[in-house]
Amino acid sequence: MNRWLLRAMTELSSRKFISRLTGNFAKSPMSRRLIPRFAALYRIPVEEAEKPLAEYATLNEFFTRRLAPGSRNIDASPDALVSPVDARIAACGPIENGLLLQVKGQDYSLEELLNRSPRTGQYRSGYYWVLYLSPTDYHRIHAPCAGEIVETEHIPGRVYPVNERGLTLMRRVLSRNERLITYMRHGSGELAVVKVGALNVSSIKYADPLPRSLERGQELAYFEFGSTVVLLTEDDTFLPLPGFQAGDQVRVGQLLGTLIAEPTKN
Repeated sequence: MNRWLLRAMTELSSRKFISRLTGNFAKSPMSRRLIPRFAALYRIPVEEAEKPLAEYATLNEFFTRRLAPGSRNIDASPDALVSPVDARIAACGPIENGLLLQVKGQDYSLEELLNRSPRTGQYRSGYYWVLYLSPTDYHRIHAPCAGEIVETEHIPGRVYPVNERGLTLMRRVLSRNERLITYMRHGSGELAVVKVGALNVSSIKYADPLPRSLERGQELAYFEFGSTVVLLTEDDTFLPLPGFQAGDQVRVGQLLGTLIAEPTKN
């Protein structure tokens, strides 16, 4: 099957009504019987779940489960920036003149990703992480550092798949899909947590209640079905931990690097 036909089929299948149908079923009592099969299929570590499988009323409730206390260690290093999710790194690196370079063979414009926000200029030479959550992963999103929410934005869009095939096959998926963006002010500057919707994701939701100030590792939001988080740091505010590369797995609370209190000097 050629690339054009695959792209056309993905365009046809990536409709909001399909995601709504999938979401409605996952929230219905009928979906409950699929939980054990779903957990086994994706080899989900059910011992980490907050409750036994039998106590989840729907597949959606299980998918958006919280973890048992102590399941994740939040790095306590001073000025740590930690992973907000359990995920596989799809790409990471410096933002160069407003571009996220070579995300599965494509360059992404910050202007498009952030919907031409006036804040875009603050990130033109920052750092980015593209973190993909598969169905196997825990799907709650946590604060990557301590800070204050200064702005949120919901950007309507499509629901293309954001797995490796979707990111490679479709044009600029991360900038075309529905997005929920949280801007946080911290001691060194600002960062953006861009939550990207995907095929079969009926919604992206904030924690309720959502406090204005968050501690590092505190719950921020969650996905209903798999998706992607793009984490952006402002210019001259972040020093990445060396050694990370595309394909590496990270977990909530794992150290990604250090927030820099003073701008770097060239």
